[in-house]
Amino acid sequence: MAGIFSTVTSMRRLYHTIDEVSYWSGKAFAWLIVGLTFVVSIEVFKRYILNAPTAWIFDLNNMLYGTLFMMCGAYTLALAAHVRADFVYIYMKPRGQAALDLALYFLFFLPGIIGLIYAGYGYAADSWRIGEHSGVTAEGPPLYYFKTVIPIAGALVMLQGLAEITRCIECLRTGAWPARLEDVEEIDVIDTQLSHSEYVDEESRRIAMESARAIDEAARHRSVMEEGLVHERAVKEDEPKKP
Repeated sequence: MAGIFSTVTSMRRLYHTIDEVSYWSGKAFAWLIVGLTFVVSIEVFKRYILNAPTAWIFDLNNMLYGTLFMMCGAYTLALAAHVRADFVYIYMKPRGQAALDLALYFLFFLPGIIGLIYAGYGYAADSWRIGEHSGVTAEGPPLYYFKTVIPIAGALVMLQGLAEITRCIECLRTGAWPARLEDVEEIDVIDTQLSHSEYVDEESRRIAMESARAIDEAARHRSVMEEGLVHERAVKEDEPKKP
């Protein structure tokens, strides 16, 4: 029993650490949208007001947006926010969802992301070797910095994918999805507030935390069920009425 508990604890520590890396890397690179907005605004002013467009600004826009898009992939995966077709998934129990996710990770995710990292590394290495510059404009900026982002972003997504696989394994064992980073942060706020209260003893805090986790789990389960009912209602409304 102690060995199983230790294994589960180690698994949770692993994917929470990876979640932190994905979360903060995504938050950091999300600031590129500010730089992108600034660059586009300056270029619009120069092009249409001063009649002095910048030749390389188109390439810079693409690089900033491409970097933002790639480096936030792991962050989005950590929050389970990628678009998915869940018309069957939402009706499944957690163990069924975990089994399906696990199969898809091994069949599609791992081969695809390994291919991305391998090909991206080749593109970046060749670009550095020849000192590649963009050929879209006459004053094309260097591309080797941008192409280096491809394998780095792929590695981050790969790392987060391993965390998701670990989550699936834990769900198969326990029958419930483990909390994600934002869920943990919300519950941790409650825990911190209770631990600093002089009116709450240890037993009361433990009971309150168990209740908070139960409420969180019930809310997530209710959300899944409500999505299923909405989908079922929409399907019935779309069906042609019999004469």
